[in-house]
Amino acid sequence: MGEPVEIASPEAQRLEGEPAARVIVAGASGLAGALAARLVWQHPRLELSAVTSRSEPGVALCELHPRIRVPLELGELDLDAAAETADTAIVAYPHGAAAGTVAALRGAGLRVVDLSADFRLASLETYGHWYGEHTAPELLDGAVYGLPELADHMALAGAGLIANPGCYPTAALLALAPLAEAGLAGDVVIDAKSGVSGAGRGGAEPLSFLNVTENLTPYAIGGHRHEPEIAQGLERMGRPGGVTFVPHLVPVDQGLLASCYVALAEPLAAAELGELYRARYAGEPFVEMLERPPSIREVRETNLCRIHAVPSADGRRAIVFAAIDNLWKGAAGQAIQNLNLMLGLAETDGLT
Repeated sequence: MGEPVEIASPEAQRLEGEPAARVIVAGASGLAGALAARLVWQHPRLELSAVTSRSEPGVALCELHPRIRVPLELGELDLDAAAETADTAIVAYPHGAAAGTVAALRGAGLRVVDLSADFRLASLETYGHWYGEHTAPELLDGAVYGLPELADHMALAGAGLIANPGCYPTAALLALAPLAEAGLAGDVVIDAKSGVSGAGRGGAEPLSFLNVTENLTPYAIGGHRHEPEIAQGLERMGRPGGVTFVPHLVPVDQGLLASCYVALAEPLAAAELGELYRARYAGEPFVEMLERPPSIREVRETNLCRIHAVPSADGRRAIVFAAIDNLWKGAAGQAIQNLNLMLGLAETDGLT
């Protein structure tokens, strides 16, 4: 497992000195896992020790995903080998399937960043409602929710397990945090649109080309799994209560735009709203405030979240747009950002 294989003109891993950690990417055959492997492979301080897959063992990752350019063979996860050859792991398994693997890796002494929803929700009851039975509930209390711009960096640095946020919650919570923290956020409506890569590499029959191309479709309007994650994040910032969240599928491969409409506790002028956001995100390397609405193309293949906030004409509502790449800041890029902070590295390492 993890042996280089021969491919045409492979990229070599370029480390700068001794690695800060050796990393396994479990579930590297999926879109987010493959990108995580590429980002570790290109990272100056991380060594990619193995890539694993439950469905594609024996295949070179660069053959399964030619653009990834990682010349390692996918293997089955070997916990005994993992304990000897790695210090950390990124787990990119589906919801429900990740928890057991995360528990096994933690038992083997590895620190983990998990991309699934299995450790994002603090309430076991809420998790059960949306995802079913949890197979490693004993790890919930120790998991740190890893939205770095809103998290305690000391908690991330000391974490053995970081729960990587979902893509929709990442964009929505970054869009809403300044208002929620200031006690200004009342009723919230989130109209979010994402590309088809959010469904994963295989997708589903409704995501066939004929149904997606030249089309725009709302889905999960009766309740989306990311809704309780968004509500939980807002509650932690002092804004209790639910939200209205409607996701839409758009005919692009990757990218996400969250349009948020927020009733304000008190009217704000444009200058006041802008200053609130600029002050909140000053010094955050991956959040950029714009004087115009962002588009998904401008954040493609970056770990950026670009935000524009403007009041309504009467100042009683805020309209906030946040754009991210759902595979980067919404998944694998944020996992690297979290792994950097976990290991005491600069959070921008391997992402600039």
